Amino acid sequence: MKITQITFTRFLAAMAIVISHFNKDLFLYKINYISNIFLHANVGVSYFFILSGFIMIVAYHKKDKIQYFDYYKNRFARIYPLYILGLLLYLVTRSSNFNWYDGFLYLLGLQSWIPGKAMVLNFPGWSISVEFLFYLIFPILYNYLYSKGNKSIWVVTIIIWIITQVFSNFYFSSSYYQGPHTESHELLYYFPLMHINEFLIGNLAGIFFVKNHRQKNYDLPIILLFLSMLCLLIFVPIFYHNGFMALLFIPLIILISWNNGWLTKLFSLKPLEYLGEASYAVYITHIPVLYILREVLKWRKYELDIDNVFWIYMIVVILISVLFYQFIEKPLRDTLKKLNIR
Repeated sequence: MKITQITFTRFLAAMAIVISHFNKDLFLYKINYISNIFLHANVGVSYFFILSGFIMIVAYHKKDKIQYFDYYKNRFARIYPLYILGLLLYLVTRSSNFNWYDGFLYLLGLQSWIPGKAMVLNFPGWSISVEFLFYLIFPILYNYLYSKGNKSIWVVTIIIWIITQVFSNFYFSSSYYQGPHTESHELLYYFPLMHINEFLIGNLAGIFFVKNHRQKNYDLPIILLFLSMLCLLIFVPIFYHNGFMALLFIPLIILISWNNGWLTKLFSLKPLEYLGEASYAVYITHIPVLYILREVLKWRKYELDIDNVFWIYMIVVILISVLFYQFIEKPLRDTLKKLNIR
């Protein structure tokens, strides 16, 4: 089952993260209220984690059992080529930051497990390190729990979500949290076990979706949910990063997936769907592309203000990501999937 209209939302989340990683002198950060949205735009990663869990169920829900080797091969083919490309592009301008230990952690996707190492090299890779954990456990969860209709996972997931929210908010406001660029920050924001609740909730949302499929025009509830999300980010000072936004993301994902209104017609347009397909390339390469662009502009001695650089960057990162998707991600993914290496 393919849910075309949900694909474009990945691009929107990716672009929110891209903007959040750009220079904070940007005009968007000087606009009251709007600045709060982009200062919290890292919740886009939570959206990715939840959506990943949701899509896994939708993709495999008709299977009695997942074959481990085929599953892991397909996940590797989907994620790893651009993950490595992101590293190579990073080294174009930051080769002096490379050491073999960091390279070893990055290549194996272990950086988020090691205090102080989550952000080594191409730092958006931390979330891929977390995704590796999700991919590792999903076939086990599916074969022994989801496919057998085991209800205990619902209780366990809710308990894990509550514990994560309580711990995150208390830890964030305690003396143990020492602020950005510290090991305490990496434990709170990037440690894989802090995000397991998001993937599990996404799985359960996927189970609910496939068992209660009901197409209808949900345009208005979707718009209201989206506006509620923006208001929450603007006005409510709470820790959002480790799954709290599932309260809004889950109904948003399900309603978009059920929707047959004009929003679905819009999001299903081929160009927008294609941008959604290229969203992983946008996310995993946007930092090295930014570093390279800065060097090019410096080399050409262009004296541009930060806002002009931003618009150039937006165009470049989208165009480059589309090329990466079309000529690197898709061909390598298809080739790796076809390999018979049993």
